[in-house]
Amino acid sequence: MELLNATKMQAGYTMGMKPDGRELLVVVVKGTFNIPKNGEEATLAEEQMPLVMADEFTGEPGFSAPIYEADFSPFKPKCDVLLNGSAYAPGGKPTRRVEVSVQVGSWEKSLRVVGDRLWQKRWFMVGASRPQPFAVMPISYDKAFGGVDNSHNKESKHKAYMPNPIGVGFHSNLQSKAIKGMRLPNTETLRKPIKKPKGKYQPMALGPIGRGWEPRSKLGGTYDQNWIDNVFPFLPSDFQDAYYQAAPADQQIGYLKGQEEIRLTNLTPEGRTQFRLPAIKIPVVFFRKNENKLETTPVIDTLLIEPDLQRFSLTWRCHVPLKKNMFEVEQVVAGVMPKAWYRARELGKTYYRSLGELVAAKGPGQEEE
Repeated sequence: MELLNATKMQAGYTMGMKPDGRELLVVVVKGTFNIPKNGEEATLAEEQMPLVMADEFTGEPGFSAPIYEADFSPFKPKCDVLLNGSAYAPGGKPTRRVEVSVQVGSWEKSLRVVGDRLWQKRWFMVGASRPQPFAVMPISYDKAFGGVDNSHNKESKHKAYMPNPIGVGFHSNLQSKAIKGMRLPNTETLRKPIKKPKGKYQPMALGPIGRGWEPRSKLGGTYDQNWIDNVFPFLPSDFQDAYYQAAPADQQIGYLKGQEEIRLTNLTPEGRTQFRLPAIKIPVVFFRKNENKLETTPVIDTLLIEPDLQRFSLTWRCHVPLKKNMFEVEQVVAGVMPKAWYRARELGKTYYRSLGELVAAKGPGQEEE
């Protein structure tokens, strides 16, 4: 199968599968844009981010926060809104706490970013030290509430905070030697400050969540002995497409259309950044053997904003079900090809964009078809 990319962005394809075993041909287009300033329109970045082939992390995979998730999910029921960045103190003046927010259209999420703190214990009371001032603070699940506590002598009492097992601040063993001087998270919700190491707090960050974290892991279905004996290598019947969403539930919105207004508060040195997403239509046409062409309109199901790098990316995705295998589709076109290309294809001819390209392709002494 051949994929022709008529966009100025990145495009690729993969195979997907439904729980019933039906295979899918999935096409993904990802565009990287510069974050505009002063009300200007967003423009394509000169350097396009490559399609991510495998999940990437801040450190060791499985023991650190995801930064980028693979771009080849077969299907996302909603649009992931993701942000990798930092909190900035207003005016650059160091502060102990700052509220940050990201808004996409009518959707908004806010959180509080706090300076470095340590757990302290006096007698039977556990509390947090006063936050240290900061001017810039990275926002990551590495710095959000969670973690693993293996400090107890008995292995049976080791515990992990599964909504974010790579975070900090969670402790089930409250003995002084186990908790004193241990880090607290740098993020928290606006309504529920972190005060107890054994509390149940929502881990607060804006990037992707781990595939094995709760509650996402439960969406992947049941992999028991019955699945091994009777279902493998297919997905379990209770698998849910929501598992493919990389963002937490409160960062999943309806598919973007373009022209949505983006507002970032205290996520850039300027304090407030505002711009609109571009409105770009990207048709994807599937040419199936012995059948009519199938024209599709991909949906924007991923928005990734990276203010520190002054860029954002949009990901379009579509899929078609296959009867047998991907070889029943001989060609896929992503983007808008000239009408002459379609005409040449119908006539079984090769399309050349210019006379120079024709001459170069033919070479000296060859006749034109």
